Amino acid sequence: MELKPIEDEQLRDHLETISSDGLEIFVLERGNYRGAIVHASAMVNQMRVNHELGVLETLLLGHAYIAAALLSCNLKGQDRIGVELTCDGPAEGFSVEVDASAAVRGYLHRVPIEVSAPVESFDPAPFIGGGVLAVTKYLEDAKQPFVGKTPLQYGSPAQDLALYFTQSEQTPTAFNLSVQFDRDGRVVGAGGLMIQAFPGAESAVGEKLDETVRHLDSLGTLFAGGDATEAVITREFAAYEPIVLGTRTPRFSCRCSKRRFADFLAALPIDEIKDIRDNGPFPLRTTCHNCNTTYEFTRAEVENAYDMAR
Repeated sequence: MELKPIEDEQLRDHLETISSDGLEIFVLERGNYRGAIVHASAMVNQMRVNHELGVLETLLLGHAYIAAALLSCNLKGQDRIGVELTCDGPAEGFSVEVDASAAVRGYLHRVPIEVSAPVESFDPAPFIGGGVLAVTKYLEDAKQPFVGKTPLQYGSPAQDLALYFTQSEQTPTAFNLSVQFDRDGRVVGAGGLMIQAFPGAESAVGEKLDETVRHLDSLGTLFAGGDATEAVITREFAAYEPIVLGTRTPRFSCRCSKRRFADFLAALPIDEIKDIRDNGPFPLRTTCHNCNTTYEFTRAEVENAYDMAR
């Protein structure tokens, strides 16, 4: 994977002055509720640069990355979670994946998102429309992945993810996802919050927590102003006796490599490899959807793949 440089000097300076990205896992109400809060300004900016995204595309995929980072709080070892939204709106959806270390990768199904008029708000619903949200869990000790799906109801990644967990996994959940832009379209702050109820948690408390999560000040704005994750937990959830259990560092990271793509090339049908070898074009360029890294192969390297496949 290649991490492309963030060339905007003003943005680089800003990212150095605010707190570092981080994810905190905590419990509330004597362990009856599990929470996770993530500051992801650097991660979202790196995602944007690598995928070469505009404001609208950054908003939607940024929300997906933030949500995925939050879901890492439920993972351990080699576990992974994939979240895919497919829709009939202009965005067409996204696919993201996170592992237990909070390494996130993924892509939009369509770039750029076609718009027929100037975008007047940051409500993603008009660009999503109807569709399906699928959550796939790749658990280390499971024989096969677990896949759950729900129809989209809100056209909002935060609200539709909350609906998924409440309906498909019987886990009442609230999400708050935020990407804050400045007047020039820079991402100056990004973050999110997730609260989940354990079995036996009081519903009245859960309703209050849900309202708190939904009506928080913009987390993107808070992090852009220098707030740290622990400060937000302490300030906003003091009445619920928060206890931090652990921390992780969210980041944009992909497992792809030129070697992996060489293996994919060698696994193609022998006739296809021969056609590429004979007709090119060279260099042969392959691009990873998840991180937008391009790997080039010379004629000699394709010839070697052909010899390996025979």
